[in-house]
Amino acid sequence: MHESERSAPRGHHSLFSLVFLLGLSLLTGCMVGPDFRKPDPGMPETWIAPPPPEAAVKADLASWWTVFEDQTLTSLVTRAVESNLDLKLAEARIRQARAARGIAASGMGPELDATGSYRRTQSPGSPAPGGGDIDGPLTNQYQAGFDANWELDIFGGVRRGIEAADSELRASVEARRDVLVTLAAEVAATYTDLRSFQQRIAVAQKNFKAQEHSAELTRRRFEFGFVSGLDVANAEAQVAATAAQIPLLEVSARQSIYSLGVLLGSEPAELIEELSPSSLIPSAPPSAPSGVPSDLLRRRPDIRRAEAEIHSATARIGVATSDLFPKFFIFGSAGYQARDTSAWFDPVSLFWSFGPSVSWPVFASGRIRSNIELQKALEQQAVLSYRKTVLTALQEVESALIALEKEQERRKALVVAVRASEKAVDLATRLYTEGQTDFLNVLQAQRSLFVSEEALVLSTRTLSTNLIALYKALGGGWDTHGEP
Repeated sequence: MHESERSAPRGHHSLFSLVFLLGLSLLTGCMVGPDFRKPDPGMPETWIAPPPPEAAVKADLASWWTVFEDQTLTSLVTRAVESNLDLKLAEARIRQARAARGIAASGMGPELDATGSYRRTQSPGSPAPGGGDIDGPLTNQYQAGFDANWELDIFGGVRRGIEAADSELRASVEARRDVLVTLAAEVAATYTDLRSFQQRIAVAQKNFKAQEHSAELTRRRFEFGFVSGLDVANAEAQVAATAAQIPLLEVSARQSIYSLGVLLGSEPAELIEELSPSSLIPSAPPSAPSGVPSDLLRRRPDIRRAEAEIHSATARIGVATSDLFPKFFIFGSAGYQARDTSAWFDPVSLFWSFGPSVSWPVFASGRIRSNIELQKALEQQAVLSYRKTVLTALQEVESALIALEKEQERRKALVVAVRASEKAVDLATRLYTEGQTDFLNVLQAQRSLFVSEEALVLSTRTLSTNLIALYKALGGGWDTHGEP
């Protein structure tokens, strides 16, 4: 029998082994470990707090800040989205997760390594018959070829790893969206604080001038002997107390500008010229499309991220479980090996090897099963974290709704208080000028007016920030178009 006839069956056996393993990997298609199931958060059907009145045109949650109709605010949010450093960091983490997903997916394909080497060898010598030594022959060896290795994902460990990486990529995308939600709310709230400080400065300056006028009137009346020096001292003390509040408010206003600069990813002082001129507090109709609680599952990026983290943790259980089962590989190598470069690529210098292999960790001292338990514990943590995230979201919306409702009531009362205080100041000043009342009533009326006006400014600011908090709690700030 010729040598070629004897080698043919071995080639057939190798081909049969390859076909068998490929068919096994394609036909089984099983993946060990639990399959992911969306958690049931048990959302309530309606909100406890009454929803705000619906606006004639509902605000778009993706760009809710436009309802304030403040061009400066809109510009600040737009610039923050373009240059905020936290957002850029979140985008870098998305690229990291995408690369990690590519690494996991590479496990489905074969690995091929190119090799090459040159070796010059001195063989041992021998003693010469007449004395001395005879050097051994020098030989050269040239080799070049390829080594290939392919793991057949029979039990789905690699596919579970890809599933986990997909979920982690999705979680990083949701984390970026969560940064968008937080960023828009922080810019709007900080801008509202700035305008609030500027309005409080304006109120303090207006009252300072009115009180200074009253003090001057008191000094003139003292000069003519109509009042005592006590009235002058009280008037001047009130003027000084009001003046003392202005520098503190100016500090807070400047710090708000610095905070906005950092949110926009720029130097803190870059926005001073733009934002230093005083302006009104941004206000909007106290309405928002609050919807129903179950909408939060679709709108809130933190809830979506928590769900993706459960999916990843579940898939990691499968990755760990796959280590209990054997791993099948197909390996092979081919190349040329010769002692002279002229014969390097001759057919006679060709060498190759091919065949399947199996690896099964029969005994691992409990390491694999402990890892499975570890991944299960991580999944339980992810489920609990998801539940906490949902409860926090419900609490934030309910708190924003009740705060918005009650602040509207408070502001209406403050508007009435300011009007009454203005009348009281006018009446007390006129009566004091006519000598029908003492200066104490003027002081009390002026203090009451200052307190009421500042409280009204703060209430206007709180009403806006409560509305901002509601939009943030609802997950506003990113576009859900086309999302499941």
